[in-house]
Amino acid sequence: MGAGRGGFAYDNERPRHGEQLDAFQIARRPVSNASWMHFSEGGGYERREWWSDEGWAWKEEYDTTHHPGVAAAHPDAPVCHVSWFEADAFARAHDARLPTEQEWERAATSGQLTGVGRVWEWTSSDFLPYPGFRAYPYREYSEVFFGSRYKVLRGSSWATDPRVATLSFRNWDLPQRRQIFAGLRLAREED
Repeated sequence: MGAGRGGFAYDNERPRHGEQLDAFQIARRPVSNASWMHFSEGGGYERREWWSDEGWAWKEEYDTTHHPGVAAAHPDAPVCHVSWFEADAFARAHDARLPTEQEWERAATSGQLTGVGRVWEWTSSDFLPYPGFRAYPYREYSEVFFGSRYKVLRGSSWATDPRVATLSFRNWDLPQRRQIFAGLRLAREED
């Protein structure tokens, strides 16, 4: 997992290392606008049991519903402008979960995912350093953001510079932010 020694990569993508994973299932495609609207119109923003405590408090404080761009977008395109809180609630509503970033990278590097690079995809992972992390070129690039406050996004989006849009590229953001080009893909434990 992670970027190899050669080529460009940010410090949080290195060093390359092994990860042991349990069997899992992951959706081949990101969640579509049509699926999101079905969730929204089916009570997705009203059913408390699908939301974490923190997500529900955020949703209630800001009277959040689906992003206005979702209904206007092509139904088959990946949903965009979704917060981590919303992504987590959607997954729970579908008896699923968000993939870990390790699961996401494993599936992406083995060619099992389609639609990678159209929208950032939220994972369940906190933004933490890889084992053996070394800050480069300066501490403040990644290191100051490590911890449980930020969640990892993977996959890049249509707006990402192709030079950095690799399968090892890691992005991070606060779970309440929805102004980035972020969507999701569902995962489950292997039966």
